[in-house]
Amino acid sequence: MISYDYYRIFYYVGTYKSFTQAARMLGSNQPNVSRAMTNLEESLGCKLMQRGKRGITLTQNGQRLYEHVIIAFEQLEEGERELDKDVNLESGQVTIAASENALRLVLLPVLHDFKSKYPDISIRISNHATPKAIKSLQNGSADFALVTTPLTIREPLTMDPLFHFKEIPIVGPGFKHLTEKPISLRELNKYPIISVGRETGTRELYVQYFLNHQLTFQPELEASSTDQILPMVENDLGCGFYPEDLAKDALERGLVYRVPILEPIPDRTFCLLIDRSRNLSSAAIKLIDTFVKETRI
Repeated sequence: MISYDYYRIFYYVGTYKSFTQAARMLGSNQPNVSRAMTNLEESLGCKLMQRGKRGITLTQNGQRLYEHVIIAFEQLEEGERELDKDVNLESGQVTIAASENALRLVLLPVLHDFKSKYPDISIRISNHATPKAIKSLQNGSADFALVTTPLTIREPLTMDPLFHFKEIPIVGPGFKHLTEKPISLRELNKYPIISVGRETGTRELYVQYFLNHQLTFQPELEASSTDQILPMVENDLGCGFYPEDLAKDALERGLVYRVPILEPIPDRTFCLLIDRSRNLSSAAIKLIDTFVKETRI
């Protein structure tokens, strides 16, 4: 097979029509360039150029070859430029599968700072419940996932716990009497419960939480997302379990009230999931490193 270097040298000779100029661009010398072109012609079995006092003139065969070589080198140079931008985080795209709680409590604050530093990186967020976020990672439609426990994964997926958070039972003004003293979960279960839908990690958590206390989790109202629980609670539709950090503003404004409950609610954890069998872009790796650095427990 003919050496790649011969074609590289031929590209510069054909472009500048001069051995001397080609050598200067290549950081070489005129005799080396001339020798390489002689070897190329011998390998191809045809004359590629005419050497004269006024420089180099490509033969018909030489011109035909040059037209192919220039396309190849322009593509290579474009690839190198794109790769350089990607490596230096001047371009690239990252796709994240995130649960709603992860999006609001972890993802958005970190992305704000990341985009300030790397504005040319495009970020796409798919908001899914934890099971669907895991599926997105498994089928390759996401570079990584940010989800909340409880969850179950298997190789080649790996899990890196990042940040703990608590959920609390909250009620609206119509149920304020439930906040006067600590009550049991059994007592609370006599009132309407608001929950997110089935096939979510949150639903699984409370099903198990109630079972652990010999109770059945049977919410009377079902919200399609965590965001919908707060206004439903504010309008006295029942008691909802809601992330404490997200409830702070409504609690301070007296729109909702925290119910002191005797049985501790299990802590939840935000986790970073990665498919170790896949190669990630420089942009994705940098964003993952940023999440780990800023949110690790």
